[in-house]
Order: sequence, then C-alpha cells, then structure tokens
Amino acid sequence: MVRAPSRGGASGRGTKTRARRAKTASSKAWIERQLSDEYVRAARAHGYRSRAAFKLAEIDDRFRLIRRGGRVVDLGCAPGGWMQLALERGAAVVVGVDILPVDPLPPATVLQMDVAQDGCAVALAGALGGPADLVLSDMAPNTTGHRSTDHLRIIGLVGLAADFACAVLAPGGAFVAKAFQGGEAAEAIARLKRRFGLVRLVKPKASRVESSELYIVATGFTGLPASP
Repeated sequence: MVRAPSRGGASGRGTKTRARRAKTASSKAWIERQLSDEYVRAARAHGYRSRAAFKLAEIDDRFRLIRRGGRVVDLGCAPGGWMQLALERGAAVVVGVDILPVDPLPPATVLQMDVAQDGCAVALAGALGGPADLVLSDMAPNTTGHRSTDHLRIIGLVGLAADFACAVLAPGGAFVAKAFQGGEAAEAIARLKRRFGLVRLVKPKASRVESSELYIVATGFTGLPASP
C-alpha cells in the first residue's frame, strides 16, 4: 500500500526547513567559491569544459606527457576538459570513457561505459587502434563521508586504471591518476615503480588548497611484467 504524503506536524516542517536552509547555504557557498575561483574564470575564457584542464596542463608542462601525434586514453573523462587539452597539445587519437554522458568532442572518441565492466577495456583498445602513449585517470568514487572508506575506494580505482594502463601502454609511455593523501597511495606508488622508470606524487596549483587530492605521475613504462 502506498501511503499518502504526510503534511506533518511541526517537527516534520522543521526538518524540511532545516534541510532547505542547509542546502541553500551550501549552494550559496559553492556559487561564491566558483565566482571567486581564478581557474574557473580561466576555464571559461579558454573554452575549457572544466577547471581540471589546468591541472593536467601543469603536469604536462612539467613532465611533457602529451606527445604530438600520440594516442591518449582518458578514464573518467566527464565533462571533457582533459580530452580538450590533449587534443589542443597535439594528440592524434584521444579516447575517453565515463559512466556519465559526455557531449561529443570530435575528433575524440567518447564511450559511455563503466570502466570496470566487462568489455570496456576491449572497446577502449579497439578505439585506440594501437598502443597508448598516455593513460589518464581522474576517476573518483562517490564519497560516503567516511575518510578511510573513501580513500580505499579511490585507491581501488587507481589500481584498476593502473592495470589498464599496463595492458595498453607502449614502452616509454606514461600514466597519471588521481589519488588522495594516505598510506595506501604509497602502496600504489610502490606497485607502479615495478613497471615504470619514475613515479612521483604531484599536487598541481589548480587543485584546491583544502582538497587532499594528489596525482600519481608515472613515466617511462618498461613494458616488462611486474617483478614478484
């Protein structure tokens, strides 16, 4: 049986009112932060779909990851800012995947799929048409509010992205993945060091100061199986 909506007593109205006020305050704070954010303004000026484009730009300026004429994979690509930057800097083939819909960005290929689902890796490899030079992952899980749980979830995504990268990268290729500060990030780095010549943690200036996000940058893929 479906219960008719309750019009509630004073307690019900109070709960709804507090929820609305909290949402309104949160929305107002978000809008104010967006309006004052220099990277949001710069993204609009450059026509980028997100301020995250400047995070990748800074990483690429430092490590020279995007090769002219190269192949790039972007895992968790929505809304498309990283793909835009890869194309702008000369990548010939850019393939993105996200569980969310992404507006077309020709000549890039966008797949609406879950990275973890069967067939996604095959679809990505087919769209690439050859070994990748760079695999990017800005994937992040839905947060629970429980710090350690959220951290473990994102490290799981780093592992998923790293496994894919090691399967499709050409020797000498590079991998970039979002992580959060914590002990498990060190464990992920240790694993990557077995397959890459250099692995570093980077916090771009475009990352918000209050955010604990970091980026793992691995370069010089060896192409060799991981040592035991």
